[in-house]
Amino acid sequence: MTKAVHKFGGSSLSSAARYQAVANIIIGHCQSGDCIVVSAAGKTTNTLVALWQSYQQQDERAFSDILLQVENHQLQLISELFPAAQQTPLAAELSDELSSIARQAQLRQLQEAPLLAYGEIWSARLLAALLNTLNIAAQDVDARTLFTQHQGQLMHSLNRSACHQALAQDKIYVVTGFIAADSEGNTVTLGRNGSDYSATLLASYLDAASVSIWTDTPGVFSTDPRKVGNAIKYSKVCRAQANLLARLGNPVLHAKTLSPLKETAIKLQVRSSFEPDVQGTEVVKQGYSKEKRFVTTFGELDLLRVDTLVSGEVGALSQLIQHGIHHFNQNGEDYLLVPSEFTHQVVLRLSGRVTIVESHLRGFAVVAPCPDIAPLVRQAQAVLDEQAVVVRFTHSATEYALFLTDQAIDSDVLAILHDKLVNKGRELAVIIAGLGNVGEVFLNQCQQQIARLQSQFDLKVVALLRSQEMVFCPSGLSVSQWQQQWQSEAQSYSHAELLDRISELDYEHKVVIDITASETFSQLYPDFAAHDCHLISANKYAGTAAHDWYQALRTQLQERNLLWRYNTSVGAGLPVNFALADLQNSGDRVVRIEGVFSGTLSWLCSSFDGERPFSELVLAAQDMGYTEPDPREDLSGRDMQRKLLILARELGLQLELDDIELEALMPASLAQGSWESFLARKDELDVFYQQRAEAAQAQGKVLRYTGALEIDAAGKVHAKVGIAQVAQGSAIANLTPGDNIFVITTGWYEQNPLVIQGPGAGKEVTAAGIHSDLYWLTQQLR
Repeated sequence: MTKAVHKFGGSSLSSAARYQAVANIIIGHCQSGDCIVVSAAGKTTNTLVALWQSYQQQDERAFSDILLQVENHQLQLISELFPAAQQTPLAAELSDELSSIARQAQLRQLQEAPLLAYGEIWSARLLAALLNTLNIAAQDVDARTLFTQHQGQLMHSLNRSACHQALAQDKIYVVTGFIAADSEGNTVTLGRNGSDYSATLLASYLDAASVSIWTDTPGVFSTDPRKVGNAIKYSKVCRAQANLLARLGNPVLHAKTLSPLKETAIKLQVRSSFEPDVQGTEVVKQGYSKEKRFVTTFGELDLLRVDTLVSGEVGALSQLIQHGIHHFNQNGEDYLLVPSEFTHQVVLRLSGRVTIVESHLRGFAVVAPCPDIAPLVRQAQAVLDEQAVVVRFTHSATEYALFLTDQAIDSDVLAILHDKLVNKGRELAVIIAGLGNVGEVFLNQCQQQIARLQSQFDLKVVALLRSQEMVFCPSGLSVSQWQQQWQSEAQSYSHAELLDRISELDYEHKVVIDITASETFSQLYPDFAAHDCHLISANKYAGTAAHDWYQALRTQLQERNLLWRYNTSVGAGLPVNFALADLQNSGDRVVRIEGVFSGTLSWLCSSFDGERPFSELVLAAQDMGYTEPDPREDLSGRDMQRKLLILARELGLQLELDDIELEALMPASLAQGSWESFLARKDELDVFYQQRAEAAQAQGKVLRYTGALEIDAAGKVHAKVGIAQVAQGSAIANLTPGDNIFVITTGWYEQNPLVIQGPGAGKEVTAAGIHSDLYWLTQQLR
């Protein structure tokens, strides 16, 4: 079964050394059953075209000279590629073909298409023979036995069957590009760059996994890299933009090449046969790459206005001249951009319906995401004004803008345009998981934050996730309209699909922001790291997982130069983790952390004055949304236990969750059963709390639910979360209901500990804390 199709152009086969290089690429990248599509070697097609022209002009001397030139080139390849024993049959076969060409010319029976076909036939034959000498089983195949046309249309069903039948053996097939046959068996050509088209056709017929176009360019660039030194090579380009670039005359890919891949999952890559180890550009289906910015220049063009265009006529005209024609509508009128050398043919075909509006134009097109076009048009016009470039015609569409000028855009002007229109700051793709209360507020704050960071980063929210659904848009979601986009575009997903989509993102940096409370989602962190994602967590599970897992994640992130920020996992927006890091980085030693790390338990304990039963306060907190749906989750103390473990690990301590002693803020018996059974026995909670409050009061103290971590002089760690009696004059006793407090004792803050206090819960402050982590991340990435 064919796994891949590889196509090599004329420049890749221009000499014996290049044939050897291509053979090495095939050895390294192909397996039995794969197909190689080849163009004519070097300038062979141009030489054969010149041979045809001399035949038409009946210039016998020129014909003989050019035919000798063709023969010498092919014989040189044969002599340099093969030992003498193999040269003889190859040279004899070539001699027979050249004699046939000469004889047909003498009889005035020569035909253009069969003549031009020889270029590809010779390339396929030589490459297959070379592979066989290297012990790679290979066979050359004439594509006229695979591709049949009827009245100019490919017979897809017949061709698919022919390909599967002819290419079924366990060997490398070297197939001629550019040529096909009509239903009568006559040779036809597939037009300019037809070999690329042959490759994608073959891949679609064989249901191949991928097509690689090996050329002299290592990928698709933001502009011509030969003219602009800092042109950007894109690792991925979406098919829609590649198609548009092709219609606008970009020479790397051509619109016809892409058409067989429509509605398929076949991957298309553009790679350099001169730099085979360099990663090229992958052309992917819509939704698997963000849209890029390009500046592509034009050769000499004529602008034609057509009175009435019939459906399919632009395609027929492109077929006529064997070249792409760009069609657009402006102010209700149809225009065509036609290469000047073909204008005469087009005008003849459209006789009586066409007017030449402008002739011998040059210029450029800007291709970019839709929201960028309008500002880019203004910037481009400003550059052209500064450079005194006269614009004769402009046209702006949804995804591109044309600037037709009366002079060529030279390298200097193109470089300025590229710097102004394409070069941007660093790129950061943001994946947001969790669209609950905090997630919604975070997204509502996002627009302002993105605007603030835009001068340093091209930041785009590319995905929104809930537990079972996601919206994924590589070019960036409209944050201001995310809810509408969610309603119309959300789809179910699996974790494997999510990771696959993330792997396709071609941003300089990626970050997953986890605002879920899902342990399952946190277990994906190593997979996110494997796909080069930074992490921002409000989720506490990863930070409190088993130490070996946690440490392995830390090591993985460090090895891949990835950052993990989780300040909001403890203290919402309070800068607790920042403070601990700064203290240690400055050389101080933390010896004790004590405090109240739960806004819910802070509110409950601080609000209790004995006048209302404790259970009534719990139910009131539940009604106000302060607690989990089942408040026993809060009363269990497990949330504070996890937070204390996160702080311990910030200090470099190797603790597990069970190493932290845990005392719940309720009788153990109430932790069992349903919430309804709890309500029926809530007086047990009241007695439990009242007794402890009275005991504290008898000591002149108050009851609080605290976490405490202490490191003694010998380095032994004592950690507990539970009910504590605290002196009434202390900061913890006088805590504002709902606030968190962290009392940090260090070598330098021994007599007067450092106190961090403030709201420890609430969707606004938590969301703001996540934005703080995002800002910190961008500063570190700078």
